[in-house]
Amino acid sequence: MKYVCPVCGYVYDEEKEGKPFSELDESWVCPWCGAAKKLFAPEMKAEQPAAVPAAPVEFDEEMTEFSAGELSALCSNLARGCEKQYMAEEAGLFKEIADYFAARTPAIADASVEKLKKLVEEDLSERYAEVQSTASANGDRGTQRVRVWGEKVTNIVNSLLDRYMAEGTDFLKGKSVWVCTTCGFVWVGESAPELCPVCKVPAWKFEKIEGRA
Repeated sequence: MKYVCPVCGYVYDEEKEGKPFSELDESWVCPWCGAAKKLFAPEMKAEQPAAVPAAPVEFDEEMTEFSAGELSALCSNLARGCEKQYMAEEAGLFKEIADYFAARTPAIADASVEKLKKLVEEDLSERYAEVQSTASANGDRGTQRVRVWGEKVTNIVNSLLDRYMAEGTDFLKGKSVWVCTTCGFVWVGESAPELCPVCKVPAWKFEKIEGRA
């Protein structure tokens, strides 16, 4: 039996490894990307039918009002997109707007790891399926590609939150947090991985995240 990591595609082959996947310790993680054991799924055979997508989401014609934090995140992502297209001037302008809204984003009084975990799990169980079905219904291949990377990265964030809730900050001792500037993949280790497990860019594309003072 083979089990596949949904983030990086690593395959755990029970025959080659000489040990059933079920017998691995629950703290075992993917050797390529660090995804939790519980994320792995049995390898699907080619003839198996794909899952039926969720019904497309209906959107109101009226404009949605975004919060300052949402606008900051949106403009930050647009800045990143412009950087990748070598549009330095446009990237700088979007970054200015992102910083403006970030400075006006109020602190969340009831912020907690548990609340963040709930939001992340809602994205994985509901939001990505909605994005995929709507993009597919409209023939939007670009959004479908974004959804694939986004879901992989969110799975890693979910795994790291599980570890944090189980071990506290102990799993960070002697390690640093690195984020891929191309796809957002998060890596915890002494140094950045040679290649991003999700988008395959080299280590120099990772940024080290410094802790707050």
